[in-house]
Amino acid sequence: MRTFSSDKEAADALAASYQTLRQEIGKVIIGQDEVVRLVLTAVFSQGHCLLVGVPGLAKTLLIQTIADSLDLSFNRIQFTPDLMPSDIVGSETLTQDRNFQFVHGPVFANIVLADEINRTPPKTQAALLESMQEYSVTVAGKRYALDRPFFVLATQNPIEQEGTYPLPEAQLDRFMFNIELGYPSYEAELQIVKNTTTDKKPSVSKVLHAPDIQAYQHLVRRVPVADNVIEYAVNLVHKTRPNTERAPARVSQLLEWGAGPRASQHLIVGAKCNALLNGKYSPDIEDVRAIALPILRHRIVRNFKAEAEGISVEQIIKELL
Repeated sequence: MRTFSSDKEAADALAASYQTLRQEIGKVIIGQDEVVRLVLTAVFSQGHCLLVGVPGLAKTLLIQTIADSLDLSFNRIQFTPDLMPSDIVGSETLTQDRNFQFVHGPVFANIVLADEINRTPPKTQAALLESMQEYSVTVAGKRYALDRPFFVLATQNPIEQEGTYPLPEAQLDRFMFNIELGYPSYEAELQIVKNTTTDKKPSVSKVLHAPDIQAYQHLVRRVPVADNVIEYAVNLVHKTRPNTERAPARVSQLLEWGAGPRASQHLIVGAKCNALLNGKYSPDIEDVRAIALPILRHRIVRNFKAEAEGISVEQIIKELL
């Protein structure tokens, strides 16, 4: 782990490491620059991500590549209808000497990929709640701390609704970002096909280790923020709440429910991180705007009128911005 004489020196090192990470990840992942930016922002902000995209967009490969470049342990959990909570957190087993021993589940890793999280019932989905919020799990009344840094990345398929269980709002709110993956461009897909249809496999160098990431996470929290930036973020969140003092008339007409205080917290922490990654020492309003859409997207509920008129959550957020 590197040591720094000042926070300014550490901030410069983070910005340089971020550019190196982008280059290393780019050896494997083609044409998903915005997704990589948001996932790395969440990692350095101590947040979790929900990735929504059709099959075949390299969601799993993306997370595996990021884990490799960050020298972090990685576990993938395939969520299915018959998955049990003990399959995630672990369980107690009876040993040969007649004593109970806790066997760690796959949640005990630095990066956990919850693949197709909406394919499992709410009881099993809830097994992730404690780990995402408290960084620990409780089994048979005993608490087990998770290794830090700890980061959950869940994927969801938006086009396949049969046999799925929508995530409850309480769990959705624990994800810092809701990131939507689109199809690659024609040029990017040409490069993907060229890179993946040969025997040559690109290797990714390890850029940062767990202690470095934790140090940078604490650095992000220490970044100073001007009052007007905090006021902008909180005001933006308040505008999403229908029938309140700051809500525009259009919001009250189209939304059933708005974002809670956690959205305001994520906007500021995310803006701090976005500023550092771009070589700045303090965020401005543009940094808040740069991460507002994926933070607010899953915290806003449209009413029937908005759905009937085909007005998306993204349209409403962009209007507010």
